[in-house]
Amino acid sequence: MCGCLVESVPNVSEGRDRAAIEAIAAAVQEVPTVRLLDVQSDFDHHRTVFTLVGEPHGMAEAVLRLFAAALPRIDLRTHRGEHPRMGAVDVVPFVPVRGVTMADCVTLARQVGQEVWDRFRVPVYLYEEAASRPERRDLAAIRRGEFEGFAQKIQTEDWAPDFGERVLHPAAGATAIGAREFLIAFNVNLGTSDLRIAKAVAQAVRGSSGGLRYVKALGLALGERGIVQVSMNLTNYKKTPLARTLELVRGEAARYGVPVVGTEIVGLIPEEALYQAAAHYLSLEQFTPDLILEQRVDSAFKG
Repeated sequence: MCGCLVESVPNVSEGRDRAAIEAIAAAVQEVPTVRLLDVQSDFDHHRTVFTLVGEPHGMAEAVLRLFAAALPRIDLRTHRGEHPRMGAVDVVPFVPVRGVTMADCVTLARQVGQEVWDRFRVPVYLYEEAASRPERRDLAAIRRGEFEGFAQKIQTEDWAPDFGERVLHPAAGATAIGAREFLIAFNVNLGTSDLRIAKAVAQAVRGSSGGLRYVKALGLALGERGIVQVSMNLTNYKKTPLARTLELVRGEAARYGVPVVGTEIVGLIPEEALYQAAAHYLSLEQFTPDLILEQRVDSAFKG
């Protein structure tokens, strides 16, 4: 494997069929220059998040193999889950890791987007840094209306796809492919079954409605567990840290007499974000990663 590394985090609209999830995972593992680091499925969301890292050319091949494995196994016409979705392979971001620029990831997103249309006839929208126009940077804006409303949406002048015709794939819908910085998917579970409370807390927390600038949030029901969840994406954890986000959720939930009963990280997380949280909750003064034993050992024996 070369020194140039890119991460991709495809979100697939299947979280219940273990055989299908394993088949999709096996498909990406066939590419020798790509490593599958993590697979996380959620029954209530009916969604699986795959975390891949590899060299750019291999990553493009791995993502295309993921589409080839996922599309025959997912039919959105019968799909019901809590998480918003417009596609069987709903979103595919590319993230620069090492020796790769954001511009490289934008190029990769556009190349893969064209291939997805050419091979699978799934219309593709480019988002975040790869967006073809400012109003398409926001994934939520693209996805609005979801699969059920997209056949009509795609016909409008403003929502022609970046790749493909104005025709929704009958079973696989449409896909968003983009380039972005690291994102933390962070869910906070609340000790109530009242979805109205989760939605109210999400509204108070998300940046678009006056909360934390780099937080996107939804209130969702976890039917299997009988509780609700504030499901969030932290798009800049350095400027809006995990601890600050959690404390705002906790405070807003307390207004309704509801406790936080647990949290979840979906996918992987940069270690710096966890250092931030540790420093906050331990009230550490002048904290640096050099206080971590493993960091000092790695530095001492590097090379």
